[in-house]
Amino acid sequence: MDTKSVLIIEDDANIVELLTIHLHDLGCKVLSSSDGWQGLTLAKEEQFDLIILDIMLPGLNGMEICRKIRQTDRQTPILMLTARSEEIDKVMGLETGADDYLTKPFSVREFIARVKVIFRRQEDKDALQDNVASSSIVNYDGLEIDLDKRKVTLDNTRIELSPREFELLALLASNPGKSYSRKRLLNLVWGYDFEGYEHTVNSHINRLRGKIEKDVSNPKYILTSWGVGYRFNEEL
Repeated sequence: MDTKSVLIIEDDANIVELLTIHLHDLGCKVLSSSDGWQGLTLAKEEQFDLIILDIMLPGLNGMEICRKIRQTDRQTPILMLTARSEEIDKVMGLETGADDYLTKPFSVREFIARVKVIFRRQEDKDALQDNVASSSIVNYDGLEIDLDKRKVTLDNTRIELSPREFELLALLASNPGKSYSRKRLLNLVWGYDFEGYEHTVNSHINRLRGKIEKDVSNPKYILTSWGVGYRFNEEL
């Protein structure tokens, strides 16, 4: 495994020390911050292979940091840490762009396993994006997707998509007719296998359809594969 660079944004010094020791054992370089605003600055100024982000922080909370990072950085994996275990917090973390979610207290073994999975998923995701289509531009009956520029137009009108919406559309449109389960889409687009969070995919597909479909009740581009998941219309 190549040397990975990790940023920890966490105000508990004991947790930072523990995570740093084990990340060093994995061969990672580690930088840390105990303040939300400072952590956000570091995340924007430097490139990291993983950001470990606590939710409850002085200065700026982890949810807002995650949102702000995702405004300009769609790729860097984010692992959120929190002492709060409510379901809504997990969903909010995923919706703001986190790649995984770990509730305190957690075992070191679980933490290491999650980090390894995130690194592996990111490498798989990068490989997928490198080979997602032979052409950088795909066209389907008025819908044009520029994979390099991450630009989508419908009947020559630009459509603004969120990073996840674009990645979903690019994946499906680059493989027309291939059905993907919700679990598989979570794995490929979010970079991790979130058991029980398939509704996150549903909500993103619904928003995506609302932007590119003239009739969301009778979609033209993104079809439902009943009992499986979703596929892009191969007949276009």
